[in-house]
Amino acid sequence: MTVTGFTFNAFSENTYLLYDATGQCVIIDPGCYERTEQEALRWFITEQGLQVKLLLNTHCHIDHVFGNQFVLDTYQVPFLIHEADLATLRAVPAYAPSYGFPHYTPAEPTGFLTPGEPVRFGETELDVRFAPGHAPGHVIFYHAPTSTVIGGDVLFQGSIGRTDLPGGDYATLIDSIKRELLTLPDDTTVYPGHGPATTVGQERRSNPFLR
Repeated sequence: MTVTGFTFNAFSENTYLLYDATGQCVIIDPGCYERTEQEALRWFITEQGLQVKLLLNTHCHIDHVFGNQFVLDTYQVPFLIHEADLATLRAVPAYAPSYGFPHYTPAEPTGFLTPGEPVRFGETELDVRFAPGHAPGHVIFYHAPTSTVIGGDVLFQGSIGRTDLPGGDYATLIDSIKRELLTLPDDTTVYPGHGPATTVGQERRSNPFLR
């Protein structure tokens, strides 16, 4: 499985495209708001000859959902989130204009993710792990064969997700990290929703929030 990242929007959000040798792929957290960002994502998919099979959100804060409707309009694929984040998603249209994003187009999921039930595309299987604390319905996606996690806003290089937004809770987030991430091998690469990738071992050893 290959992971390709794009950094989009004013929040410098990381959008991820996962694909394997079959050419099938999933889009996770499309933050593409501007037309140029949307076209950059579409161009890469076309140039690589990929077939989009799924749209997934780790969670539904504004910066991670800008491009949901664009992806649905372009590729007509299933769109899955954790049900506990549905209210988070539906709240975005009310505050998007005040954040400076008056042209946000909301999208409704076509189904829900269930932790413990894997997501499949091509020859790839992603483990869905429930990791609330930053958002009530936050999930992460783990691919054991490549020791890879798409982690959203749970764990960052030297930091953790903020917990002062609606539905956030510090103790819950720390518990999620210890349960769902620190139980993975040290060489597991974590691709976060913002900033550079890190590893479980690096954060176990040096992250000040996890001491």
